[in-house]
Amino acid sequence: MKFTIALFAGLLMMGAAIAQKIEQRVISENTKAVRVPSTVAPIIANPARELGETFKDCDVCPEMLVVPAGRFVMGAAPEEEQSEKLSETVRNHSQPQHWVDVAGFSAGKFEVTRRQYRAFVDATGRSGEGCFVWRDTTFEFENDLSANWRNPGYAQEDSHPATCISWRDAKAYTVWLSQRTGKVYRLLTEAEWEYAARAGTTTRRFWGDYGDESCAYANGADQTTKAQVPGAANWLVANCNDRYAHTAPVGSYRANAFGLFDMLGNVWEWTEDCWNGNYGDAPSDGRAWATGDCSQRVVRGGSWSDIPMFLRSALRFRGSTAIRDSYVGFRVARDN
Repeated sequence: MKFTIALFAGLLMMGAAIAQKIEQRVISENTKAVRVPSTVAPIIANPARELGETFKDCDVCPEMLVVPAGRFVMGAAPEEEQSEKLSETVRNHSQPQHWVDVAGFSAGKFEVTRRQYRAFVDATGRSGEGCFVWRDTTFEFENDLSANWRNPGYAQEDSHPATCISWRDAKAYTVWLSQRTGKVYRLLTEAEWEYAARAGTTTRRFWGDYGDESCAYANGADQTTKAQVPGAANWLVANCNDRYAHTAPVGSYRANAFGLFDMLGNVWEWTEDCWNGNYGDAPSDGRAWATGDCSQRVVRGGSWSDIPMFLRSALRFRGSTAIRDSYVGFRVARDN
């Protein structure tokens, strides 16, 4: 279990520690919150536009996909985390399960690519110095230009997702995109993200319950990672081969039922929401949770460096708004 705890009990938390001193808090589950059985199926409302319709607002804009309005059960049942052998120190963040109503919106069909992010940097001159990168046996912070979205510590092409992106970087990108197009671009809320990732499913992953089936659907830590990433020989990886040791070109794996690609794996994705330790007082209308620890924001979906237990629709972690990591990128939303 060395990799599992080292990565998530430490890495995203480590970024926050470097950015600022964060007071440690223990948030107990709100026993008054309504619990919903995990077997309850989602209710998908009739979409105002055709499900799966895609469009682009400019030549360098992300391709967007229309997501219908609907209602779903958000979160993980306790037995899911126990079955996945999630550490006690990081359990219960995805509880209690609760109903959420989501209005229709459009989401990036893919994660924002390096090519798309470069257009933003070229237009705005935004700096991107400093990024956590994998150095043989650990993630290390490089506070200089040798580690950034152009050089995340491994080879990428323009079709790969942009990584080494902070929450502030991602927000600045959505502002620029809104100004360029005259449309309202933003990050997905956490509820929108999970709704989009599940795409009508109630299983742990949009393809089913089993992590070892991930390689046809997601780029995570697998046999390729174990063989090609220095220091990963002892990682508890998926027992399959997804062909990429680090990031893969977006859209390399099967889409979910909504037609969205890489909702699990490749890079973690920033959401709009402030961090809260559980769903005790979470919004039920799909909006962003704007209270809590707003110096840290929720990341979703897992990445190329994550083992199967972390590639789940309900799993959630946090990261400092100012820190960049070589396994974190983003996807955009647009109001319809």
